[in-house]
Amino acid sequence: MVCKIPATPTPPAEHPTLANSPTDRPDSPWSVFLIFLRLGLTSFGGPIAHLGYFREAFVTRRQWLSERSYAELVALCQFLPGPASSQVGIALGLSRAGYGGAAAAWAGFTLPSAIALILFAVGLSHYGTAIPGGALHGLKVVAVAVVAQAVWGMARNLCRGAVKLTLMLIAACIVLLAPSAWSQVGVIAAAGVAGLLLFKPQPNTEPDSLPIAISRRAGAIWLALFVVLLVSLPILADGLPNPVLALVDAFYRTGALVFGGGHVVLPLLQAEVVPPQWVSNDVFLAGYGATQAVPGPLFTFAAFLGASMTHAPSGWLGGVIALLAIFAPSFLLICGALPFWASLRTSPRTQAALAGVNAAVVGLLLAALYRPVWTSAIFNGYDFALAVLALVALMVWKLPPWLVVIGCGMLGGLLG
Repeated sequence: MVCKIPATPTPPAEHPTLANSPTDRPDSPWSVFLIFLRLGLTSFGGPIAHLGYFREAFVTRRQWLSERSYAELVALCQFLPGPASSQVGIALGLSRAGYGGAAAAWAGFTLPSAIALILFAVGLSHYGTAIPGGALHGLKVVAVAVVAQAVWGMARNLCRGAVKLTLMLIAACIVLLAPSAWSQVGVIAAAGVAGLLLFKPQPNTEPDSLPIAISRRAGAIWLALFVVLLVSLPILADGLPNPVLALVDAFYRTGALVFGGGHVVLPLLQAEVVPPQWVSNDVFLAGYGATQAVPGPLFTFAAFLGASMTHAPSGWLGGVIALLAIFAPSFLLICGALPFWASLRTSPRTQAALAGVNAAVVGLLLAALYRPVWTSAIFNGYDFALAVLALVALMVWKLPPWLVVIGCGMLGGLLG
């Protein structure tokens, strides 16, 4: 796949244009939405599993980008605050259909779980028990196979040679011994320095395509808007008591300051909504349980909390406001960071550093394969056998992931 970033930056309102080869033809936002909607309906297992689903869908099957570009994109999103898997999806949609594609990718991946959680909040009090426990456990087991497939495929492409393989294993060990969002960021940064020292820059090597046609000026505007909102919203919420403004401030600040995404956001959200009695602790825990039963990003928990508010806005309006507020920082950061990243990654020295970063990213996925994916799903021989069956179905029988997900859910329900 050969695409080049346009030499002349385009203004912020324009969409990216890609090369004219058949595989590089830009998609419409609607087609991007449909692709991500399928993922949003079937991507169980949390953020690490989502990255595995994305890799299979966009690197292996559709070849939207190369293995190396995908690993670099994952590394960038690990550095940024917010939900890494959702940010990867936003960036992929942006590269295919501009700003409309970014919004379509986010909507397709996010709306299924958000709608289910809002429905649960406004009236389905028994939603959490509607899915049998065995079926829910089967969905956790299939995440083991999805992540294992991603680790194997990425390691074969990005960790060739003893040095890269060693970097991968060191990164995995450090993250397992010191599990935190900051340790992940530190490992990626250290791997970049190691790559710069260990790998000789190749001046004639052209980087793999990551087609984002947003100018640096536009990127600076998006980043400035991110900072302005982060600083001004608390001041406005304090000076102008208004429930809508307070809701936007709480969820925007959470989305802007959480590193690591996923379960890391839970204590921050609890600190924002439970002490002021916007949501009771029992309701908070019930919503968290329901969130485990739906596919898609864990950040859609915000939709449940917004719909469960004890004051206006609540219901559908509160859910939508909270959902948009917590994901808004991700849009601003992705649109702001990618123009600078697209230029920076063309440097030979940057490519040497990225060789180390890519190995570290595989190491992070390897660590996540053990904890939390394996430790939360594999408890006995039945679980192990189901995970092996799912892995064979994905790698040997080449079945589509959504079918494997459904099959493991049904088998898990029977075994449970």
